[in-house]
Amino acid sequence: MTTVTRNPDGPTSRWRQRTVLAATAILLMSAAAACASSGTSGSDEAEAQEKQIAWTSCDGLGEEFQCAKVEVPLDWNNQDGKKIELAVIRHLASHPDQRIGSMFVNPGGPGQSGVDLVRNSADDFDTWGAGRFDLVGWDPRGTNASTPVQCFTNSDDQDQFWRGVSIPNTPAESEAYANKVTELAQRCGQLSGDLLSHITTADTARDLDRLRELVGDQKITYVGLSYGTMIGQTYANLFPDRVRAIMLDGVVDPVDESTSMETNISNAISGADQVLEQFIAQCQEAGPERCALAGHGETVGQRVAALFAKARQAPIPAPHADPPGELTATDLQVSTFNPLRVPLTWPAFAQNLEDAVNGDASALEITVQALAAPESSPGFYTSAAISCGDAPARVPLSAWPAQIARFSNSGILDGTLLGWTLWAPCAANWPANATGRYTGPWDAKTETPLLVMSARYDPGTPYPNAEVAQKRLGNAVLVTLESFGHPSYQVPSKCMDDLRVQYLTDLVTPPNGTVCQPDQGPFD
Repeated sequence: MTTVTRNPDGPTSRWRQRTVLAATAILLMSAAAACASSGTSGSDEAEAQEKQIAWTSCDGLGEEFQCAKVEVPLDWNNQDGKKIELAVIRHLASHPDQRIGSMFVNPGGPGQSGVDLVRNSADDFDTWGAGRFDLVGWDPRGTNASTPVQCFTNSDDQDQFWRGVSIPNTPAESEAYANKVTELAQRCGQLSGDLLSHITTADTARDLDRLRELVGDQKITYVGLSYGTMIGQTYANLFPDRVRAIMLDGVVDPVDESTSMETNISNAISGADQVLEQFIAQCQEAGPERCALAGHGETVGQRVAALFAKARQAPIPAPHADPPGELTATDLQVSTFNPLRVPLTWPAFAQNLEDAVNGDASALEITVQALAAPESSPGFYTSAAISCGDAPARVPLSAWPAQIARFSNSGILDGTLLGWTLWAPCAANWPANATGRYTGPWDAKTETPLLVMSARYDPGTPYPNAEVAQKRLGNAVLVTLESFGHPSYQVPSKCMDDLRVQYLTDLVTPPNGTVCQPDQGPFD
């Protein structure tokens, strides 16, 4: 379910480069203003003024951006108790004279930064809302610049803990990794304490509702990507009468997500193998002029299968990695994680695979080093912590040989990676008692339909999730992109973009079952 956020400066970006219109400072549509205009008492006005966000300028950003910290209860069942902080950012509507309200956005993860999403990608989301919304992103509780989950006292302690550790490839490495995550769970419990029991998606949905209230919107407009769709579905079922519009792209199945960590991961890993088959088919069709794996006297499928067999027999040298090393069979599986989610990178991915076929796996190993080393993934602990709260593991970590094998058999590419990074910490007696987690029902009816969007071939949140969500939700329509990627916006499609704008601005939903075509294919 992990979202891979596009780099606006990277070679695969399709972020639009546009001049940001100078945004006029906009007063919050606050209760205080309403009270002042209607002649309410001073005490009422003071109380209303407390229900605002104290926005300030953001370091290094223009005046169209505003930042803040907002206090919320640690435990929503004890609102007078301990407080934690949420880091919040907003980008003012580029057409303030046509402003509708605020649009909240979450990039997924779990645990990715909504602040960074708005900071780096505001122009794109501003376009989705036709410039008529203040874009609001926040770091969910337990993550990033909000009150964070802490498992180490400092970065040196963290580096020393993980030095030399990566996703295991042998039984001995696996046993050592299991011991590491057991110690990790203990460390997180010691340093984070009660916070670990209060960072479920339901807690975050309640935070989101408080933010909605504080920006002055009677009903919420929300865009959730990947795991962000779990937040959206939870919000819609907790607060169906407070929904203006919710758009979900790259859809999580909340039943599998909340039943157990085993069902969560089994769902998440079920799509990547199918997308690899599509990558192979697209490469074969593109031919040697556009795909480096094609045209070698064998099919692309045969060439890829031979590469995986070669890696299982012995590691492939990666002399130009930093540091130089070898690509193991597990590394090869991990190296597919990001490329399969971003189809516009498929030509480069094909070249990297071809280089490995020819004996140099440096490019693939470099991507693995960035992804698979726990200390290189800022969201490693927070993603596990949120997931463990939502769906505790039912199988103990001592059963890792059988459980990791089950994950690997169900999802050849992602099973091992997600088994070790998400399931293993949760199965290691994770120190949380998340009594406030939400497990359904999931069929609340909203006044406006939810807009459910998905690529036909999604490696992170399989397409059947979107089909099930549309049927299970009380009022929803499904739009399918006849393409690949996670979420669907990774692939350019004017059809999809137009439907997003129409829905978010005018609450116009297309007929259920609408299918959009991409503007280009992966190897075009």
